[in-house]
Amino acid sequence: MSGKWISIKSHDQKEFGGYLSLPPTGKGPGIVLIQEIFGVNAHIQGVADQYASDGFVVLAPDMFWRIKPRVELGYDADGFKNGMEFAQKMDGNEGVHDIRSTIETLKAMPEVTGKVAAVGYCMGGRYAFLAAANAGADAAVCYYPGGVNANLDLVPKITVPMLFHFGGLDTHIPAEVVKAVKDAFAGHHDATIDVYDDADHGFNCWARPMYHQKSAALARGRSLEFLSDSIS
Repeated sequence: MSGKWISIKSHDQKEFGGYLSLPPTGKGPGIVLIQEIFGVNAHIQGVADQYASDGFVVLAPDMFWRIKPRVELGYDADGFKNGMEFAQKMDGNEGVHDIRSTIETLKAMPEVTGKVAAVGYCMGGRYAFLAAANAGADAAVCYYPGGVNANLDLVPKITVPMLFHFGGLDTHIPAEVVKAVKDAFAGHHDATIDVYDDADHGFNCWARPMYHQKSAALARGRSLEFLSDSIS
């Protein structure tokens, strides 16, 4: 796959970058791929290319651009420290606006032939949830969405299909948080919450020591089935 950076117009008439990856056919349903705290780095670009290889038009917006454009951090102690600082400085409302702008950009592209889903990881998982509630996403996949329990009051606003992936060994998102998400979506007929007993936080990232191949592959298969049913 060959991706490239493009410009996205923000709601306040500025511009920010996003990594765009097109499928081999050049067209397909859309995915807004939302980063972790480490930026749109080599791993997130690789995940975008993965989904593009499966037939989706993928756009990963630079969520930290209002603080510092094109942040790409590694997974060492410095990367984690810097990523947390960026996440704490970020304006959450502006982040939702930027995802909405990214969704609108995708929907306006002639290459996008279906609906647009939000797919996110950790911080991005929470923003995928927020995108389903407030930014116009047609579906959402939330991998280990950190802090999502603080936003469960928004569940009544969500009317689109939802898929959650949690790690059973994740101390950042303990079992009581997963239960709170399950309880909040109990009346939602189109929400699935999957827990991977042997997986830790960040299990999908092959560049991190907590990568768990079996769980990552199973979650990816479920995500592809979900996206094909929801937005294709």
